[in-house]
Amino acid sequence: MKVTLLVLAAIVALFVIVELSLRLLFGFGNPLTYIADEKIGYLLAPNQRTRRFGNRIEINEYSMRSNAITKKRAADTFRVLVIGDSIANGGWWTDQADIISEMLATQLREKENAKSSQKCQVEVLNASANSWGPRNELAYLERFGTFDAQVVVLIINTDDLFATTPSSVVVGRDRNYPVRKPPLAIVEAIARYLLPEKPIPELAQVNAEPGDRVGRNLEAIGKIQAMANSTNSRFLLVMTPLLREIGEPGSRDYEIKARSRLEQFTSSQQIKYIDFLPAFNSIPQPQTLYRDHIHLSPQGNQIVSKTISKAILDLVMGNR
Repeated sequence: MKVTLLVLAAIVALFVIVELSLRLLFGFGNPLTYIADEKIGYLLAPNQRTRRFGNRIEINEYSMRSNAITKKRAADTFRVLVIGDSIANGGWWTDQADIISEMLATQLREKENAKSSQKCQVEVLNASANSWGPRNELAYLERFGTFDAQVVVLIINTDDLFATTPSSVVVGRDRNYPVRKPPLAIVEAIARYLLPEKPIPELAQVNAEPGDRVGRNLEAIGKIQAMANSTNSRFLLVMTPLLREIGEPGSRDYEIKARSRLEQFTSSQQIKYIDFLPAFNSIPQPQTLYRDHIHLSPQGNQIVSKTISKAILDLVMGNR
């Protein structure tokens, strides 16, 4: 009997140690949750705070990866709204301090305060979610507006030119888009790494969207620009390349065609556009700018944010 009790106690103790370790060291048991939306497709559930693999993540009341805000900008504040996909969001793999919007805010404050004795209040809002495309981003802005921002920055990557129509089929079904917290950290770890993921049959239909996807996404970008113009905001479009586009053989034929259409579109619409492919091609070890084939490392975020901050100063601050 004593042996049995000792074995049970040891099992319980081991379970508690594993559970606490998964929670405290890796953040399992407290993933970011999502909500489905008919127009936007999905959003991060509002008012969340967690740590994943040591990285701090905060989601505010408007499903932004930002601190809590007031919807109307204070009179003495310069506000930038960044909207985008996982490049802008940073995901679980990027600490809050290392995402593009946070770096951008720091750089704008430093540059503006260096020019003036009065301390400048700068806010950079980050409305983004993994795998959003221009049509998701447009739907978000149609729902919430531009938050009285003086500058709207849309960050896309090459794949976003081919993004499908907004859909919520992954919410609550794909392990990366949960709708509730798991009962235990152990349960999440097992489900994420040991159990096979259940297929989502409807996803094939979403990914097979027919017709001119590039054209629809360019149209959405044009509508985002129009929304920014309607609120007297300046609009800036930024695109980061995939890692395989850098160097030889470079972008694939269909990507080259889509890139060309984007360049023609931005020229005809008079959109301020920054393509990071030439800049990344000039860096001796471009792989250091990435954490995988598409997502940027903190070093990559630093280069992108510095370039954006200069463009914003050229667009707005230098003319004040």
